[in-house]
Amino acid sequence: MKKPALSEQPIVPRRDFLKFGAVAGALGIVPLSSSLLHRLPIRVANREVELQIAQVTAHTVRLTLIDPPRQGDAGGATEIPSDGSLLRESWPGKVTRLIGQPAPDTITAGNLRIGVTLEPLTVVIKTVDDAPVQTLHIDKETGMVTFTLGADPILGMGQGGRQFDRRGNVDAMRSGQGGYQLHTHGAHVPIPWLIGTSGWAMFVHAPFGTFDLTGSEGKLLPANSEAALPLDLFVTGSSAPQTIMAEYAELTGHAELPPLWSLGYQQSHRTLASREEILQEAKTFREKKLPCDTLIYLGTGFCPSGWNTANGSFDWNRHVFPDPQAMIHELHAAHFKVVLHAVILADRLRGTVKDSCELARFDEESASCYWDMHRGVFATGVDGWWPDEGDPLDIPSWLTRIRMYWEGAQMDRPNERPFALHRNGYAGMQRYAPFLWSGDVYSTWETLRTHIPIAINTGLTGIPYWGTDIGGFVPTKELTGELYTRWFQFGAFCTLFRSHGRTWKLRLPWGWNTGDMAPEEIRGYNDVADPDPSELHNAEVEPICKKYLELRYRLLPYVYSAVRECCTTGLPVMRALWLHYPDDGIAVARGDEYTWGRDILVAPVTEKGAARRNVYLPRGNWYDFWTEERLGGGKEITRDVDLATMPLYVREGSIIPLGPVKQYTGEQVDAPLSVSIFPGADAAFTLYEDDGISFDYRHGEWMGIAMSWKDHARRFTMRLADGSKFRGPSPRKFAVRVWPVKESREIQFEGRPLDLHWEA
Repeated sequence: MKKPALSEQPIVPRRDFLKFGAVAGALGIVPLSSSLLHRLPIRVANREVELQIAQVTAHTVRLTLIDPPRQGDAGGATEIPSDGSLLRESWPGKVTRLIGQPAPDTITAGNLRIGVTLEPLTVVIKTVDDAPVQTLHIDKETGMVTFTLGADPILGMGQGGRQFDRRGNVDAMRSGQGGYQLHTHGAHVPIPWLIGTSGWAMFVHAPFGTFDLTGSEGKLLPANSEAALPLDLFVTGSSAPQTIMAEYAELTGHAELPPLWSLGYQQSHRTLASREEILQEAKTFREKKLPCDTLIYLGTGFCPSGWNTANGSFDWNRHVFPDPQAMIHELHAAHFKVVLHAVILADRLRGTVKDSCELARFDEESASCYWDMHRGVFATGVDGWWPDEGDPLDIPSWLTRIRMYWEGAQMDRPNERPFALHRNGYAGMQRYAPFLWSGDVYSTWETLRTHIPIAINTGLTGIPYWGTDIGGFVPTKELTGELYTRWFQFGAFCTLFRSHGRTWKLRLPWGWNTGDMAPEEIRGYNDVADPDPSELHNAEVEPICKKYLELRYRLLPYVYSAVRECCTTGLPVMRALWLHYPDDGIAVARGDEYTWGRDILVAPVTEKGAARRNVYLPRGNWYDFWTEERLGGGKEITRDVDLATMPLYVREGSIIPLGPVKQYTGEQVDAPLSVSIFPGADAAFTLYEDDGISFDYRHGEWMGIAMSWKDHARRFTMRLADGSKFRGPSPRKFAVRVWPVKESREIQFEGRPLDLHWEA
């Protein structure tokens, strides 16, 4: 945080200056040397502190408790240590500084009003309309912060931990695979961003402590009184969920746009047998017409035979990659991207890739030195990285590593969007477009079931690119073709669509019908088991996987547009129902379903042997994506399901673009783009498109096609979105269908506005 200007002096009411006979009372300002400051100090954790109240935006205020400047110190208050999470260190709004009693009656900051009582230290935040937002008490002795929870669900707080509503939990905010019930809940990525669905949110920049949400009030417990200061937190007040998410993006940054190929299917490989096997797996995808964009290879040390020679090595394993550059060229020719696993062996990382690194004096804690180790392998044509481990790192080191993979790749390919898949992270990581996966989870139905709310809360914490090891990383006796299929369906509606795990050949879409699950990879684990051999001749799995692969690729125009919306608004792609139905208490509390973008409701099947699935449809009417039946919302329904069916619903008043089936995202298919209109209400959708690779979109090289449907008039319009330009080929062909009518109307768009009418 920048140092306060010398003119930003402590404020107390005029009557107290008169009480002490101060001539300056008429100005409400007292010099730093005033005896008043010594008679009536603010004390927290046995220290005299200064309270700063700063307006960040119209909806967010920053509250800071910090050591005040000492007499004769012209430099202002102590700076708050930066961990890299905040987008900036300060905001231009006004700052009120309090270091003595009594405080002003109210302080206005945008749409918020703040009242302060200094003994005991209490901050009451309301809207200008007098609606309560938050009340915080700071304990004089311990520095513990008590805050209002209310009666509605508390969401956010990162990946993992107890789900869905965070109320009733004590979260020590332990990070990593040992954080909380790894088997079912995955690696813990705790982030102190709490969303009160009644209309408030809070981000605690400092200190990093334990949250106790078991009572009627929440508590932030510092490790000890010494760790209680500085206290630096942000409180947002708004009844609009979209505003709350936008405020978090203002604090920690907007997500960056990843390469388009990263949103296609990613197939991970473990123990590698030979050069021939590597190339044959790629060939099989194309022969079977199973869409796939990315092949990922684990490192040796994590398996007996990986892409490199040892754990942490950047030397190719010549047994399986005898000619790496030629093999990568061959995989590229088949339109696959290549991603390699990497680990960091140091417990700390600092600096940036732009710092100097003398290799003769290699510093394993230097980001520039560590990135230099990657560059030789990167030069062979590798497309991305899978940085593993890192649990012992601290918050600045996690963010340094994530930033390193973003900026380092651009040193050699400055106009190519990087890709990296991480296991650790923190607030602000979205600024570097990383993907996050949930760690080494076990193959159980409970794990799959738990990961639905985990996905939702991760997205609400500003981490939009997320997924799991489809099927679970560690096999158990519950791993069957049925569990894998249900997990694959869920994975098709995660931003990271990736299959990975031990007994890895069962993670191939065709792997459940070969009779072969070798190599065996479960030694050293407890409570694990390979699937029963009778499961290895299941002919149902592959065609169902193909169905959802093709659906994912058909939906890419919709998905990519939702990702672009995420980057500009802060809204996740996997969305809590709260985001669009905050006044529906049942929807807000529902953690077993979510919307994919704005318009598609996803209800994964997570029960073994399920023949039906209960689904809550929020208000309005909905269309069953599979049967096209129109259903009334505002109630729970029961949907019959078979193994091939995961319930999907589209809300009325939606426009969904669907592309042709592709084998990879960059494939050119000579077929029109389908546009499905779901009538019953007015609808609008902006189809976003760019080259999917470069940063040229930052300079205006993108196309947005703004589509709208006026339901009463049955009129459909298309035009170029403001700021965009028409991209070839010209003309663009569309097949527009108004549900439930089966026939489509073919139209051509050349960049000029179109206005079309549909008969009832």
